[in-house]
Amino acid sequence: MPARMDKIMEIAQKYDIPVIEDAAESLGSTLNGRQTGTFGKFSVLSFNGNKIITTSGGGALLSDDEALIAKARFLATQARDQAPHYQHSHVGYNYRMSNILAGVGRGQMEVLQQRVDKKREIFQWYEQLFARINEKGYNVMFQTERVGAISNRWLTCILIHPDENNGINREQVRLALEESNIESRPLWKPMHLQPVFEKYPFYGSSISEKLFENGLCLPSGTAMGNDEFERIGDILNEVFQ
Repeated sequence: MPARMDKIMEIAQKYDIPVIEDAAESLGSTLNGRQTGTFGKFSVLSFNGNKIITTSGGGALLSDDEALIAKARFLATQARDQAPHYQHSHVGYNYRMSNILAGVGRGQMEVLQQRVDKKREIFQWYEQLFARINEKGYNVMFQTERVGAISNRWLTCILIHPDENNGINREQVRLALEESNIESRPLWKPMHLQPVFEKYPFYGSSISEKLFENGLCLPSGTAMGNDEFERIGDILNEVFQ
């Protein structure tokens, strides 16, 4: 789902703040007709194996600033100085994607819109399923698209507040799916709750914690077909009977 990048950029430009746009999961999404990943000074895409298109790993760094891209490319290729021998005046890294994997990615770019269409079709299937479930007195919630935004629906997620769903919680649904060897996952655990950061101060509200507690990521792979939908639907209808 596109962030409110138009509002963010408005503030950033006012105070001269460079923006690095995390578009790792939103390739194919747009805001007011503009692709995500084109707003920031830098933008980052992910081509990990679970993303909407993949090179099995790695990603892409985007910018329209040629000097910054040249510097990034220099640092990503061991920061080797222009010399006939190996010489380094800066500490560099080996972040290059292989030519073979880059070729895979270029091929997958040709089917990006098909992947987006399939992801949106999967979302609509879940939306219709839970609309019928909610008619029985439940209140399972979805993320809605803001005006001007088109989401690639890379991952369909729901919120299940127990007090609005006859005591049913996210974990009951997850375990019911797991019993049939169907993977679903809680929404992402907030950074300030991660053990590696637990000793550091946190500034914010409890919104992210509540999302983690009540949110569930549903199976959303583009290879899903009618058989998979039927299996998932049977389980969800049984949980919310």
